[in-house]
Amino acid sequence: MPLLHEIQESVVQEGADLGSILLKLRFLASRLGSDVLEEWVKHESEGYPKDVEVPPYRMVGVSYKGTFSGPFGSRIQNAPIPTHLIKQLAGDSWVRIKIRESIAGVDDLVKGSAESGSLGIDASNLILLLQGKFYVNYACNSVSGTISRTSLTEIQQAVRGRILELTLEFEKSIPAATEVSFGVSKDTDTNSEKVQQISQQIIYGNVTTAVAGGHGSSVSVSVNARDALSFVRHLVESGIAEEDAKSLATILESEEPEGDLEPFGARAKAWIASNLKKAMDGTWKAGLSVATAVITEAAKKYYGL
Repeated sequence: MPLLHEIQESVVQEGADLGSILLKLRFLASRLGSDVLEEWVKHESEGYPKDVEVPPYRMVGVSYKGTFSGPFGSRIQNAPIPTHLIKQLAGDSWVRIKIRESIAGVDDLVKGSAESGSLGIDASNLILLLQGKFYVNYACNSVSGTISRTSLTEIQQAVRGRILELTLEFEKSIPAATEVSFGVSKDTDTNSEKVQQISQQIIYGNVTTAVAGGHGSSVSVSVNARDALSFVRHLVESGIAEEDAKSLATILESEEPEGDLEPFGARAKAWIASNLKKAMDGTWKAGLSVATAVITEAAKKYYGL
């Protein structure tokens, strides 16, 4: 049986071990020549390092409750605290947690939260921030944060769903993928560029979390800070249509990036989301992974990041 079909058969079985399925998928990714897919499988198998952005499905919400004491011995216990207030006082990272554990670690978290239905997190650092901000004349004594067990099981399901969707799309779009099996590697045309495009779109779906080329790849960028002409010239030389390059340059001139690690503002991200499909349908002369890397690095140079 082809490796692709083995993976499909395993992933649809109830209770199948995702760890072993991911190992097979990593082997398939290597044979197909997809750095994007290999990187994703590695992180799902081993966990996401601090310097690697997690996919959107690994961002989960946290709910909070607090205990407060007031005048004359009064006490309010397990009072729900609005996440909007937590976000205002402590930032978005407290209301949307990044789950970096390996898929095996997520499995353990799901099992450990089976009885309570939720997973607790350490929220003691919020106590001082909430003093006098919630109940007037009441002191905050404790804060507890919880992640729904459902949110964790949804991560498992998201990984399963992406594995199945990937293999189905490979089977449809890359016929040579069905010829991959254990043993001696066959010399077949697996169209690695197409494999990269499919992997990027199904796993991440947007440019801000793109893995632009995998380990060892680099993009040479000759863009001067705040120089729209050099920005446009570089994109055109890299295979992006001149009209599109000028459109994006105009947007970059009109807004600032969201931060040192995010070289795009809101309008630029919206432009990228609507135009990146041109790399997939052949309108641009650059493929998806190349276009993603070129635009991202050029924007960083433009803003001097």
